[in-house]
Amino acid sequence: MERVVVKIRSADIIGQTVQLLLDCKKNDQNQLLPSIYMVPSLFRDLSPSSFCPRVVSIGPLHHEDQNLKGFEVQKETFLHDLLDRLDSKPEKTLKTCVKKVSGSLDRIRSCYVGMPTYEDVDLARMMVLDSCFILNFIYHLSKKDRPLLKNMLITQSVIYDLLLIENQIPFFVLEDIFQCTIMKLKPPTSLTKHIQVLLIYYNIFEAELVLDNEDEEHTHDHLLSLVHKCYQPRNDIPSEFESIPKGHSAVELDRAGVNFRPHEDTNWPMAMKLKLPRFSWFPLFWFKPALKMPVVCIDDFTELVLRNLIIYEHSSDVPNYVTAYACAMDMLIDTPEDVAMLVNSEVLVNDLGSNEKAADMINSICKEVPIVDFFYSQQWEHMDSYYNGYWPNIIAVLRRKYFSSPWNIIALFAGTILFVLTVVQTIYGIKAA
Repeated sequence: MERVVVKIRSADIIGQTVQLLLDCKKNDQNQLLPSIYMVPSLFRDLSPSSFCPRVVSIGPLHHEDQNLKGFEVQKETFLHDLLDRLDSKPEKTLKTCVKKVSGSLDRIRSCYVGMPTYEDVDLARMMVLDSCFILNFIYHLSKKDRPLLKNMLITQSVIYDLLLIENQIPFFVLEDIFQCTIMKLKPPTSLTKHIQVLLIYYNIFEAELVLDNEDEEHTHDHLLSLVHKCYQPRNDIPSEFESIPKGHSAVELDRAGVNFRPHEDTNWPMAMKLKLPRFSWFPLFWFKPALKMPVVCIDDFTELVLRNLIIYEHSSDVPNYVTAYACAMDMLIDTPEDVAMLVNSEVLVNDLGSNEKAADMINSICKEVPIVDFFYSQQWEHMDSYYNGYWPNIIAVLRRKYFSSPWNIIALFAGTILFVLTVVQTIYGIKAA
């Protein structure tokens, strides 16, 4: 009898377990994959300030953060400022917004990983309030309207808080609230065009980031996803990555005769092109190769932008373009001298205050980050081939050994003079004899 009970119990456990696993498949096939989550400690610990909001919480993941509670009043101010500009019946507008959101609560929840449990009414309120705040904040930013943006330090912090992967709300929620609010103020604009003013702040390059017309119809995960789209090429670029390519630092390449030149590409803002000399077998100065690259501006927020774009790449089904670019820069920069070389070549603008800080930041970006695709394989292979050529390699060794510091140059100059004097003295001695 006991064995029968055990068999029944075992069969019951098996049946329930199988059913639970089958239930993991969502009934709604159109449901979005989660794209908003807390960054794993492996990456967060490398740069906590790159992922934690400074001023404002957006969405549920940081909603209970006591350090951000004080700004909730400001969000309400932005909400009512927007409602006052729309019509004399804010209740009607709010009802439309809440109705839109309340019909998508399950879909909204599916976009988050590790989301705290909220009642439907609390989640709906959060989505409407945060969406209206974002949209009206951007509206005032585009108008350079200072009454609601009096503190520029706070304003700047809010701008970058809106980019954080942990601080997002689904793009379809923003779209729904946009249709109910801003669209009535300035038709026939679009949400992507409305957001475009933020690209000025999220752009780490001197060249302008642009949104193609096709992005009007593109489905984005959230604001960070839209920004990432601006860093992608208009036409796909094949990746020939099979193994981590061998890289040489900027100083080493310069010693071998490689120049660095500013470059803008209409297809891809992060494109790098290598122009090789026709006669690379002999390093005459007019035959030097040139690595043409976008002018990157490194400041206090560059790391934040790069890290959030990179973590988004590794949590979604998008090519790892930003990761590849960060990896390429990490290969070029090993020391502060490499930063100085790129600054002098006018392909890097360093606003961090020291070349050492810039080098440390670049060197830390790709730590613990897997390199899935590398879109500069051809350029790096050609540079490595050139660098290892006979004459470039000889020149690099000579410049490293004799021209790497003022003392080495002085010693070489003194040695050369001593050698010449010795030769002259020997010649005169032979003639006198």
